[in-house]
Amino acid sequence: MYLNLTTFIIFNMRFISFLFLLFASTTIWSQEDFLAKQYFNDGEFDKAVVFYEKLVQQNPRRTDYGEGLVACYQQLERYGDAEKYLLQQLANPRAYPTFYVELGYNYTLQDQKEKATENYQKALSKIEENPNYGYGIGFRFQKYALLDEALAAYSRSMELNPELDYNYQMAKIYGEKGDVEKMYRSYLRLISEGKTSKSSVLRSIDDFISSDPENENNLQLKKILLENAQRNPDILWNELLSWLFVQQKQFSSAFRQEKAIYRRMNGGSVQRLEGLGELALKEQENDVAQQIFEYIVENTANETAKLNAQLNLIDLQLIDANERELEAVQKQYEELIVSYGYDSRTLQLQVAYANFLTFKKDNPSEAVDILKKSLGLPLNQRGKAFIKLALGDILVFDQKFNQALIYFSQIQRSLKNDMLGQEARFKVAQTSFYKGDFDWALTQLKVLRSSTSQLIANDAMQLSLLISDNSLEDSTQTALKKYAKADLLGYQNKTKEAIATLDDILQNHKGEKIEDDALLIQAQLWEKRKEYETAEFNYLKIVEFYANGILADDAHFALGELYRKILNQPEKAKEQYEKIIYNYQDSYYFPQARKNFRMLRGDSIN
Repeated sequence: MYLNLTTFIIFNMRFISFLFLLFASTTIWSQEDFLAKQYFNDGEFDKAVVFYEKLVQQNPRRTDYGEGLVACYQQLERYGDAEKYLLQQLANPRAYPTFYVELGYNYTLQDQKEKATENYQKALSKIEENPNYGYGIGFRFQKYALLDEALAAYSRSMELNPELDYNYQMAKIYGEKGDVEKMYRSYLRLISEGKTSKSSVLRSIDDFISSDPENENNLQLKKILLENAQRNPDILWNELLSWLFVQQKQFSSAFRQEKAIYRRMNGGSVQRLEGLGELALKEQENDVAQQIFEYIVENTANETAKLNAQLNLIDLQLIDANERELEAVQKQYEELIVSYGYDSRTLQLQVAYANFLTFKKDNPSEAVDILKKSLGLPLNQRGKAFIKLALGDILVFDQKFNQALIYFSQIQRSLKNDMLGQEARFKVAQTSFYKGDFDWALTQLKVLRSSTSQLIANDAMQLSLLISDNSLEDSTQTALKKYAKADLLGYQNKTKEAIATLDDILQNHKGEKIEDDALLIQAQLWEKRKEYETAEFNYLKIVEFYANGILADDAHFALGELYRKILNQPEKAKEQYEKIIYNYQDSYYFPQARKNFRMLRGDSIN
């Protein structure tokens, strides 16, 4: 009994010692693995090679360590050591054939073309023995930009085993080789056969498409899509043609395709048509947008979609509407209210009508009554927040700041981590700013500067800096109070009074930090009044005298949009976008500026 117990204890101690050694050795390997990769990534190949040599010795079957070792040798131009290692691996009958590619590439680096080709052919010949080698060999050829060899590997594998499918890899290679037609055909075959998603393919071909309908790549894709549509009238080809026309800003052509899709779906969802209409609105293609929304109203049986389209049509009517046209729009709203009634499913109508009464008819009291009535409906938390947000905006317009703050604060508390909650917090700050409570506004803005919404974070940062900069410089905050008043007047559509208040700042507070802020907001008001040359003057003044200020990128982007959309001066627009690309990489506007610049230059617009 005693001997058995002793034996048991000794066995357990040995087992624990074994586990400890195993754990210790695993820890050492993982540290060496980390260091090897770290040194390699840092370009310290002489240090990385020491660790890779150890790792290969300790783990001879780990091909990733072997590849790391060969890469180090090659970076250090120790081609002989790389060759020796690779030949040792290939001496094993079970060696994976990608080592032939590695060996061939090692000869390529030494400009020994014949030996390189010989080993590349050996790798390809292994596919004859086992077609499943095709992926690994093809991928390795791709790694070294040996595109013809990669195509040969993939295509031969599929010939030998039709169940294998490397068309996606081959399509990508065709694109890299500049054989755009073959690339398009390969990708489209994959979609039509259901072997990959449409969104994945569109991401891949987007780099080859520009906004220019006469671009050779665009014409080639259009031709292939039309050929496929004639040969096999599938709805897929209409969808892809519509996508192409949208990239080319040909919204009328895209609308024709979307109508065809809708008809072939036997009056199904109008979601695609709604999306196209919204996009046309955003791009200020108002005539096409109107046609799309009218089509939706006439053809859909979906009441919500129909109402949204009707509201969009009203928004189009409100562009530059005169008093007589405003009266006609009000009648339309009243008819819609009668038709749809007060319902929790039509909140968008109630909010749109309330906003119309406030911001177009200067009748906030009736608007408040409408939305308070809406709050009496059976609504979920987000529905209530939607109404309260609109109600708060109207109370701000009416300068009933404390009442507005109550509604915004309720949303902020009930939807803390939601985007609506963050928007409500910003409105608390903005309302506090309007009423002159700058300290409380700053408190709210500090939280929002890390908002998940980049737009809210950007707006919060700018307003926060405006308050803090101009509070330090002027303890009485005289200019800041004037600016807040001008901002509120602009919000109330009293643009003439707002501009006059900003003129007061620009004349009586010259040289103060608030000057560029006043120039920017005034320029935006000039644009609203369609006095574009005056707006341009303000923006140019900012970029000339405040190039290092936080609003310089705003001014450059605003100028770019003004030249591109209104003044039809694309070259000047490009200059402004280019300034953002090269001088303001951390700007909120950087992604859009780059996209617009590339579009104007005729590049890809993804």
